[in-house]
Amino acid sequence: MMLLQAQADDLTTLNGADRLRRLQPRGGVDFASNDYLALAGAPRLRAAVAAALARGVPVGSGGSRLLRGNDPEHEALEAEAAAFFGSETALFFSSGYAANSALFATLPQRGDLVVYDALIHASAHEGMKLGRAATIAAKHNDPGAIEETIAAWRREGGTGRPWIAVESLYSMDGDRAPLGDLMTVALRHEAMLLIDEAHATGVFGDRGRGLAAGLEGQENVITLRTCGKALGCEGALLCGPRTMRDFLVNRARGFIFSTAPSPLIAAAVRESLRIVADESERRARLAERIAFAERTLAPCGVTATGSQILPLIVGADAAAMRLASALQAAGFDVRGIRPPTVPAGTARLRISLTLNVTEAEVMALADAIKELK
Repeated sequence: MMLLQAQADDLTTLNGADRLRRLQPRGGVDFASNDYLALAGAPRLRAAVAAALARGVPVGSGGSRLLRGNDPEHEALEAEAAAFFGSETALFFSSGYAANSALFATLPQRGDLVVYDALIHASAHEGMKLGRAATIAAKHNDPGAIEETIAAWRREGGTGRPWIAVESLYSMDGDRAPLGDLMTVALRHEAMLLIDEAHATGVFGDRGRGLAAGLEGQENVITLRTCGKALGCEGALLCGPRTMRDFLVNRARGFIFSTAPSPLIAAAVRESLRIVADESERRARLAERIAFAERTLAPCGVTATGSQILPLIVGADAAAMRLASALQAAGFDVRGIRPPTVPAGTARLRISLTLNVTEAEVMALADAIKELK
């Protein structure tokens, strides 16, 4: 008798709906990763890791931050990140998922309301499920809908704190949030504004400080900055007021009861922030690559977004996965994205532009898509 029969049945259902996920090895030209600035294998970052090992930085932390796991590298990274991004404080987590989950599960309180963009990341949803506050989805990139949701909640007797949760650059559509308008709404309603800068950090803003750089440091703003995308490392930083940091250290179970991130990775992220600040030519080259790709891929039906994330909407799940498989067989690492990651009927290829690809490879991808569609 199969002990996991229900799980096996679920996998069979997923497979029949063309939604069964499988791990795949790397292969082909990189149009799938989030290594936007090609820092993951950069010589300067490798040298920084080697230097950190040489000066005795440990690979493992040995425990949670509240036990013996609080390494000087963690403290140094958090201080340097706060100074770089312009926030009062920062707190380092092992991943963006862990940081977002802890944030939403811990900070909004019972009686509060979290109004979140309909396309916000799954990690925010997981945190909200664990949290105490009421939650309502708002139409994508619609500050008016968010404001009306808060106003209706107040009319119905809501007395707590509103929290507005968005991404500054959406990971599957590549479009930007209207942060200025959202900040206006937040100030009008004394709301906290939570901004996930995962895909903007390092790529946009002065010195790569992201799309929310102009809002950082205000008392009602908290930003999430992942280190595993343009920064080329892993982990995530929550940046915001000191009360945010102190409360998470005391109340966030995902922080309190987790082994601290590797001190060696913290040292690597410190160097990555310096690279991003020093080497502005990386952002300039990526901007040129984006503009070239938008022109080249437009005849293939690829949506121009002005960002490094270019979706090719296919529609049906099976059709999207067949096209992705054909492109992979042709030597291009392009991945198909299906529901529930994206809304039903919008299965797509997510074409990610990085400095790991050349213009010639972009042109070759365009030719392959035209041939295979």
